[in-house]
Amino acid sequence: MLPDTAPGASGGSTCLDLPTRRATKCLARALASAIAPGDAVILTGALGAGKTFLVRALCRARGLDASVRVVSPTFTLIREVATVPPIAHADLYRLTSAEEAKQLGLLELRDRGWVLIVEWGERHLEAIGPDSLMLSISLDPRRATLTASGVRSSALRDQVAACFEASARAISGERCSPRQ
Repeated sequence: MLPDTAPGASGGSTCLDLPTRRATKCLARALASAIAPGDAVILTGALGAGKTFLVRALCRARGLDASVRVVSPTFTLIREVATVPPIAHADLYRLTSAEEAKQLGLLELRDRGWVLIVEWGERHLEAIGPDSLMLSISLDPRRATLTASGVRSSALRDQVAACFEASARAISGERCSPRQ
């Protein structure tokens, strides 16, 4: 579960092993503790890789009540999640053009301090904006690769990796609470 970081600040990658659902929840808590208003995280991975599971765990770590359903916005395209800061969970899988992606207003949400969590956003980077953290989940082996595209996303990547590593060593796994 310890991170393997490639050299280079901006654009470097960090790999985190996710052998269990608990490890994925640990990653979600680490991400929840590090995100700030205006951040953007692009989730990639095969169908069933755990992207929506990760978003659900992140929202719970940000204080969203367990009675509130967190589901993939595949057909609604975007769901607003009442956390602090607020999260816009988008799924761009069905979009076929850059214009469709721009019409969602993701840049405007980001400018207003929303955190963007975007599934299948890698084809529509212009609509999400610069300096985003790409989080790719692979299945064999099960791991997350965090790739930064700018200064803020590099800091976010490094914070997430450090918190994840600390949690992996902690017996309780609760060290990465956003309420620290």
